[in-house]
Amino acid sequence: MKPVSLITLGAVTLMSACADTGAQVTPILDGPPSASYDADLAECRALARNQRQFDQETLGAAALGAGAGAVLGHWDDDGDALGGAVAGALAGGVASAVDVSERRAAIVLSCLRGRGHRVVG
Repeated sequence: MKPVSLITLGAVTLMSACADTGAQVTPILDGPPSASYDADLAECRALARNQRQFDQETLGAAALGAGAGAVLGHWDDDGDALGGAVAGALAGGVASAVDVSERRAAIVLSCLRGRGHRVVG
């Protein structure tokens, strides 16, 4: 496998792992936490982390970005399709990882609200 491919694969894997950070959101409560808050928070975070379809979306976005980058890189004056693919994969993967992180954080907050906690953000 080429070194650039390994770098791209490693970067995409790292982006997928970073997307889990949204599940670690620290909610802001309106008032003191109830007795069940810590257990509910742990369960809601687990629920958010277990949404593996988000990981597939991040990989898909990276692959789409790689394809678009390769095409654009090929038609560039330098003709560097590989460099374009790497740049496209990173751009697509990062954008998707940020979106996934935000969606996981929203799951945690919504889950806590659904369990009766007064979450404001």
